[in-house]
Amino acid sequence: MALRFSANLSWLFPELPALPARLEAAAAAGFGAVEAAWPAGCPAQELRAAAERARVRIALLNTPPGDQEAGELGLAAVPGRQAAFRQGLEAAVHYARAVGCPRIHVMAGRVPLGTDRAAVAGEMETTFIENLRYTADLLSQEDMIGLLEPINNRITDPRYYLNTPHQAAAILEKVGRPNLKLQLDLFHCQIMDGNLSRNLETYFPLIGHIQIAQVPGRHEPDSPGELNFPYIFELLESLGYAGYVGCEYAPKGDTLEGLGWLRSYWESRGLQHGGTSMAAK
Repeated sequence: MALRFSANLSWLFPELPALPARLEAAAAAGFGAVEAAWPAGCPAQELRAAAERARVRIALLNTPPGDQEAGELGLAAVPGRQAAFRQGLEAAVHYARAVGCPRIHVMAGRVPLGTDRAAVAGEMETTFIENLRYTADLLSQEDMIGLLEPINNRITDPRYYLNTPHQAAAILEKVGRPNLKLQLDLFHCQIMDGNLSRNLETYFPLIGHIQIAQVPGRHEPDSPGELNFPYIFELLESLGYAGYVGCEYAPKGDTLEGLGWLRSYWESRGLQHGGTSMAAK
């Protein structure tokens, strides 16, 4: 089965200032789904109306980052911020419900400034597990999925708490809730561990969402870099991956001109613009 791709509106079409306009551009480019980080400043009704007009699904949103001026990027694993996390989670659920989004990336957050990672690791894991159980209970009432994304601490974010699929899988096992899954961004996974074929096979039962970008530039999948995306796409197809593949990369130039890799993928699978079967027409 051919893969389904989601345009990350926090990264693609940066020439357009507002999320609804980016959504419409993604739909015109052939995407059937979009995703975004926390959509601050965009009322839910505006995004939902744009999605309905364009007949595009909203596949994924993040929980709010917290106090960004204070250096926060997520709160789920941050000790002492449990009340703020729950408030932000409830806001994310309310927004996701309003726009028809079934997945929420529960951002773990950063090791607090002035603390040693090893010294606070145990407390952060305990906080994370408690907050994730609360999250799973809340999301189960909404028929939503919570996602954990490891973010590399070698290049992108040295203080981020959750860094590898192995760490995320261990936490998911301790939490033990079926509506929490792994969000595997292959950009971060390659930087932290490589071994993508085996990692995809090993963690496949836990995966609820995948994101892509070339390494190390974090540009289009067909830009120069370490990852062989035609092979990765074939591997995901062979594994039977039925979720979305989120395009979370920084276009090297014009977003639309940089989507040649996606048009080539559709053509190679006998699909037309938008990923629909030619035989269906």
